[in-house]
Amino acid sequence: MILSPSLRKLTLATHVTASVGWVGALTVFLAHAIASVASQDALIVRSACIAMGVTAWFVIFPLSIASLLTGIIQALGSAWGLIRHDWVLAKLLLTVLATVVLLLKLPPIGGLADAAMQGAFSRDDLIGLRVSVLVHAIGGLLVLLTATTLAIYKPAGLTPFGVRRLRERSGAGGGADLPAVAIVPLWVRVFAAAGFLLLMMVGIMMLAGSHGPGAHLS
Repeated sequence: MILSPSLRKLTLATHVTASVGWVGALTVFLAHAIASVASQDALIVRSACIAMGVTAWFVIFPLSIASLLTGIIQALGSAWGLIRHDWVLAKLLLTVLATVVLLLKLPPIGGLADAAMQGAFSRDDLIGLRVSVLVHAIGGLLVLLTATTLAIYKPAGLTPFGVRRLRERSGAGGGADLPAVAIVPLWVRVFAAAGFLLLMMVGIMMLAGSHGPGAHLS
């Protein structure tokens, strides 16, 4: 389904606004996370933890959902498609990954904010959770910047589905040589290898009990 030009522009404007807002809100969140870990002032630590809860729930969360949904609609409603080109699929996977991790971290972030609202909260309380939130904020920002880079440069490369569609359109047989654009580019292989290593690392950490949404809540 191809959207009309006016609807496609509206969807694109909404997607860009939500995506840029997500990056900006996460940058602010990162500043609060750094303050919560590095500051020696207990009041600043408490304020930063409370601000992280507000920012995560009421700014980052809705922007992430809006970015994901409008991105899917924009891809399906344009000639790019959702799973035809490597950069579109990679951007989708990165956005889904960032959204899923955010959903997993929202309850601990909310718990941290609730704890910070208690008068007895000190700069040493839940330090493991605050460090974990800081690390995830850095990782999330890198993921979003990578997705933004893919959207701007649109590196060449077709998925197996895209190659099949290309063959159907060109009338090439199953054994015909594929065009150069159908060859798996180096950036896709590097992206896949990095993603596999990341999943392996996270899996090992979760099995060891040192990672996960509630690992630092006690």
